[in-house]
Amino acid sequence: MALPAALINTLTRGDAKAAWAAIVDHAMSICSKPLASGNAPGEVVKRDREVGTLDHFLTSAGWDLWKAFAQTELCGVERTSDRLARWWTEPFNAKAVLILDGLSLRELPWLLQGATEHGYTVHGVEATASEIPGETNKFAKAIGVSSRSQLQNNSAGLTHRLQPTATESVDLPWKDCEHLVSGSPNWVFWHHWPDSKLHDGSGAGQGLDGLTKDAAEQLSSDEFWSFVDRLATGRRLVITSDHGYAATGLFPDADGDVGQFLKKTFAAGRSTPGAGELGPFIPPVALEIASTHGTHRLALGRRKWKSPGGYPTLTHGGLSLLEVLSPYIELSK
Repeated sequence: MALPAALINTLTRGDAKAAWAAIVDHAMSICSKPLASGNAPGEVVKRDREVGTLDHFLTSAGWDLWKAFAQTELCGVERTSDRLARWWTEPFNAKAVLILDGLSLRELPWLLQGATEHGYTVHGVEATASEIPGETNKFAKAIGVSSRSQLQNNSAGLTHRLQPTATESVDLPWKDCEHLVSGSPNWVFWHHWPDSKLHDGSGAGQGLDGLTKDAAEQLSSDEFWSFVDRLATGRRLVITSDHGYAATGLFPDADGDVGQFLKKTFAAGRSTPGAGELGPFIPPVALEIASTHGTHRLALGRRKWKSPGGYPTLTHGGLSLLEVLSPYIELSK
């Protein structure tokens, strides 16, 4: 599907902030439309490919915009970690954050539909930016903990950015999670789904279809919304994620010299720390990005390549829109 002419004009003639605002708005308009369980797998694939037209532009003509993306002041897309820290200073009597690890914009409709069905007021819906690279530990460090496990059983200490609060980090059924939420006025709850499902289902012959069905089931379930009710009772609630994911099973194969370079550089991943060779390719197939987490080389756009054991069909850490944008929803009841 071709990009609208007005969008192309903004992307090619505007500054980085205007370009990224248009990119995010277009991606949100595609991904936020309602979904039904019966047609979700096919519809999500269709939307994924539609967002892919933006990725194609960013790969073939607009790759310099990725350099700006690493700095909020240049791109205007706020880091999720910074957005949460800023929101935490708002004068609510009690507040809660639910981090769903690896949740992408693809899953946004289930949250919006569920919120409406369960009587929530939606105060804001936006897309925020992952860390660079978009990895779990990078996000954890950005909010001031060494890893998500440090939040388990209220053991995060007093050094992180969301103070004061009770914390938890688990991969348990929603019903069991509900019982872990105490009467503490403030809560940060980091659940490992859907990232745990993403990596369990990333092998050959699996991928987006299975994860989409699981997301429809999980985010529409009474157990999930009962857990959300527990977090939201008496509290203003934000639901967000540390990063999204790339449905690499849908990506075209990188053959020849490109495929060999990507295999040598990234193996079965999408980023590697440090500076290094980027290859002779124009347009580039990888970029070197300096962020608060140091310099990394990252795979650019939508490509997969052969690697020992097979390249995963769902993964994250590179530069494509649905792996670096997170839904950010503010609710109350």
